[in-house]
Amino acid sequence: MCETNGGEEGAPHGDGEPADGQAQFSALLEDSAEDLYEHAPCGYLSTELDGRIAKVNATLLDWLGHQRDELVGRKHFSDLLTVGGRLYHETHFAPLLRMQGEISGIALEMKAADGSRLPVLVTSTVKTGSDGQPLLIRTTIFDARDRRAYETELLRARQEADQERDRLRTLATTLQQTLLPPTLVNVPGLDVSAHYHLASLDEVGGDFYDLFPLAGGTWGLFLGDVCGKGAAAAAVTSLARYTLRAAAVYDPDPVAVLGNLNTVLNHEYNGTDPRFCTVVFGLLTPEPDRSGFHIILSSGGHPPAVLMRADGTADFLHTPGGQLIGVLPDAHIATTSLRLAPGDTLFLHTDGLTEAHTNDAADGGDRYGDDALLDFCRALAPTTASDTISAVRDLLDTFGTGVEDDTAVLAIHVPRPTREEQQ
Repeated sequence: MCETNGGEEGAPHGDGEPADGQAQFSALLEDSAEDLYEHAPCGYLSTELDGRIAKVNATLLDWLGHQRDELVGRKHFSDLLTVGGRLYHETHFAPLLRMQGEISGIALEMKAADGSRLPVLVTSTVKTGSDGQPLLIRTTIFDARDRRAYETELLRARQEADQERDRLRTLATTLQQTLLPPTLVNVPGLDVSAHYHLASLDEVGGDFYDLFPLAGGTWGLFLGDVCGKGAAAAAVTSLARYTLRAAAVYDPDPVAVLGNLNTVLNHEYNGTDPRFCTVVFGLLTPEPDRSGFHIILSSGGHPPAVLMRADGTADFLHTPGGQLIGVLPDAHIATTSLRLAPGDTLFLHTDGLTEAHTNDAADGGDRYGDDALLDFCRALAPTTASDTISAVRDLLDTFGTGVEDDTAVLAIHVPRPTREEQQ
């Protein structure tokens, strides 16, 4: 049997690895560690406590286009920064690093040898000795050019989106204005006021109203609410508004007017995307002595109007049984009539008002509701049309974002006669 000396070449070493294999493995580890430092995908920099560069890896040298002997022992870290970066380093970065011992993810710009700028993210750590005293500063630098390009593209895309949103808002506002009368007509013997409250600037709502003259000294009025929002709702709103006016000229009877609208909507939108609306239509006829107005109101599923009387009382004008317009081929139209006497005010609204959330509850607020609206009107009575609409506008403002749907309101009032008129 041949004996071998443990120190000779090829002898087993501990766990069976040859001695020269262990040495080669150790050398490989040392070479790999050094290569990882020099050619890492990020820049490494070691500086003295005053910022003078003591060590720098090849990656950072390549990024900046410098030679090692140009920086080590000759330059401070801040010398590699742009003017703005140097100012930030002196006023924020370095003081925070001294206080905290570490600072990470700071966006700076470094200045390359050719004068170009390199956006970077910088992380620095203070290395301390066994006695806790600081020895040097180790800094890791990440190339942020791709990130900067991404952020720039993201900013550009956001700016384009904001411009597109502004354009759509302008379009929606313009379209909304075309669906409403620019101003309400002046009706002799009446004080009339209206308001449209937009729940969102981004979408066209489906509420609409109008007041217009008819033959024989009578006047027509309507207020309605189309289901949904956006362009589809706007198309139905436009169709409904012009159908109501045309139908009223042909036959001003409120039941006939709403019946015509029901036929048109049911015929046009009876497929897979049905469209319908709630509408109240009124026919106003001045009394022979001009002391008041006789009003016939017909409703197709619309919230009831409120009559605020000159004596300070207020009640709903219920029209029970009125069905949504456009759903059925022959919708039932509910009708009521009243005399609007001097000092009385008739108030019409869409359900955006009563379905608004109040700000009282922590869960987003309760619905405002019909009972609260009636109490509100009773507190106002007796009142005028303009005062009614002004108070409702203030009420809607108190709801803030609780108003989730557009709201249209219309008030008509018969003023009390002046002393000269009474004489």
